[in-house]
Amino acid sequence: MDFKEIQYEVADRVLTITLNRPERLNAFTPTMQSELIEALEHADADDGVSAIVVTGAGRGFCAGADLERGGSTFDWRERQADGEVPRDGGGQLTLRLFDSTKPVIAAINGPAVGVGITMTLAMDVRLAAEGAKIGFVFARRGIVPEACSSWFLPRAVGISRAVEWTATGRVFPAEEGLEAGLFRSLHPADQVLPAARELAREIADNTAPVSVALARRMMWRMLGAPHPMEAHRADSRGMFARGQSDDAREGVTSFLEKRPPSFTDRVSDGLPDVMPWGEEPAFS
Repeated sequence: MDFKEIQYEVADRVLTITLNRPERLNAFTPTMQSELIEALEHADADDGVSAIVVTGAGRGFCAGADLERGGSTFDWRERQADGEVPRDGGGQLTLRLFDSTKPVIAAINGPAVGVGITMTLAMDVRLAAEGAKIGFVFARRGIVPEACSSWFLPRAVGISRAVEWTATGRVFPAEEGLEAGLFRSLHPADQVLPAARELAREIADNTAPVSVALARRMMWRMLGAPHPMEAHRADSRGMFARGQSDDAREGVTSFLEKRPPSFTDRVSDGLPDVMPWGEEPAFS
């Protein structure tokens, strides 16, 4: 892939996406945003990718939005057209992550501040470097949390901790994030990426990609379901659809024969429609 601000590398069915502006601590730009979305599109279409790891080049993960424009960095009036509110770039990225058919693991190898941390909230698992500095610093910059983080963050750590972090805007160590459930585990900085890849390989080597995609979709959508009956309906439809698949036969047969499975159903062929509601809401 020919990208300017990210790297895209597939090995052993694991895609590693590296934010690649180390001279700017991988500060987020519109180019990086569009390239990350394009990379996710490629990954969804590639049956050779079973899991995705996102990390940063150099000593940091992402220092947040690039502030090269100074005080006008967040003045979006020049982007406004026909009186419409311009869309938040971080939110466009997290919405695309939300819709990913492949599980996404954040390997936070160093500081992650602003959009550098909110972009990871739509990823499925977050591993971080010991002592890494984390910050939801928006109120200290005179703006508000973005990237759909008012939806994702309270679901990850609870409303009290989410409001504390965003109201104070303070920078805190990754150890506090681990205690709050923001991170799965902490590792020495040079071991974060290997640990994330090991987890990704466990997915790639042992599970049916269509089943993983469906399970991921069901889990995320059910965060907003009003009653467990919604989950029961989706579970029932999913079991009915997948129970008659080649993958289901292979999963049981390989277990009984005590051998690794060889799953053949492809995500690119589409997923069964198991969700008990209609289209996602449009932006307006």
